[in-house]
Amino acid sequence: MLSSVPRSAALLACLAGLSCLPAIADEQHYNQVSLRAEVSSEVAHDRMHVTLYSEAQNQDPAQLAAETTRTLNEALRHARKSEGVIVSQGSRSSYPVYEEKGQQITGWRERAELRLESGDFAKLSSLTAELMQTLKMSGMHFSVSDPIRKQNEDALLKDAVAAFRARAQLATEALGGKDYKIVNLNLSNGGYQPVMRSAAMKFSMDSAPVPEVEAGTRQVSISADGVIEVLMP
Repeated sequence: MLSSVPRSAALLACLAGLSCLPAIADEQHYNQVSLRAEVSSEVAHDRMHVTLYSEAQNQDPAQLAAETTRTLNEALRHARKSEGVIVSQGSRSSYPVYEEKGQQITGWRERAELRLESGDFAKLSSLTAELMQTLKMSGMHFSVSDPIRKQNEDALLKDAVAAFRARAQLATEALGGKDYKIVNLNLSNGGYQPVMRSAAMKFSMDSAPVPEVEAGTRQVSISADGVIEVLMP
């Protein structure tokens, strides 16, 4: 009959066996440096956006709605004749107008928007001037189209990587290293904000006022964030 091994002896044998295994330690990283590089360029706006509106007041809400619809439909028909101009309807709202004490409704006011977009600034400016004979302008702004933005970002991508490598080389030399390796690298769009500009109106006695526009530019940027490990001699 085999004799049983005491628990204490078995535990000691187990611990002895574990002590013979190679120690597992977290991998150590030395001489690691975090770096950031950013490049940017000025991109010309290639899209023009105009918002026009009709606003009127009437005691009869039905007549008011009909009047607003006629005005807007006429402007839509005229705008759609301009090739290369994207035409869309914006918001439309109607609300009551109260007397001074605010207790009794004396009429109704309605507002309807017409939105125009084009890459042909001259054509859209001329169309805007024509439509402003019956409509009013509430805003004008410019933007960069998606294809142009992407084209510029792709070009900046290579510049961002090159700028990061240049900084990595400078950091390596400053630390007295012989070379470096990139541990990780993240490329991201730095973002851009639309630049809002108002139109300068040029008046003529013989024609409708024509908006004289200056589209301007916006800044597109790409940033490169990463970590390098400097290799020492």
